[in-house]
Amino acid sequence: MTKQNISRRDFIKATTTFIGGLIGVGIGLPTIAYLLSPSLRKTEDESIVDLGPLDKYPLRIPTLFEFTRTKVNGWERTGLSYGVFVLRQTEKDVRVFSDICTHLACRVSWHPDQKHYISPCHDGHFDISGNNISGPPPRPLDEFVTKIEAGNLYIQLPAFKRTT
Repeated sequence: MTKQNISRRDFIKATTTFIGGLIGVGIGLPTIAYLLSPSLRKTEDESIVDLGPLDKYPLRIPTLFEFTRTKVNGWERTGLSYGVFVLRQTEKDVRVFSDICTHLACRVSWHPDQKHYISPCHDGHFDISGNNISGPPPRPLDEFVTKIEAGNLYIQLPAFKRTT
């Protein structure tokens, strides 16, 4: 049996290295977890929007409904503002159109005197069903998939692009 002596200097080096390693792991792992957590987080499916009771939308009159959604990308939070026109054609037949012009993404508004949605940017006109009828817009207003449950109107994001 051989007895090995360790010098005081080697003992201090080994102890300092061990304690420094523990401190490094204790600080490093939570820091790495914090930095990586946004990319590992699952995003929830928030694509269904409740527009409220169907009864609050009058028949055959496009009604503007506005809402804001928050999108989280890592640590960045972005508020997205949406506007939709709800057109209740019959008691249960509902169409919902985007208020974004298909030409240059200006917000359209409903003009009851002309019975048109009108884009203020380049005087684009859309009929009550969202079809482009004059001006530069290349296609009809985008439309949302709708669902009615328990008297409430729901739409699914994003809107789909119509061609006719």
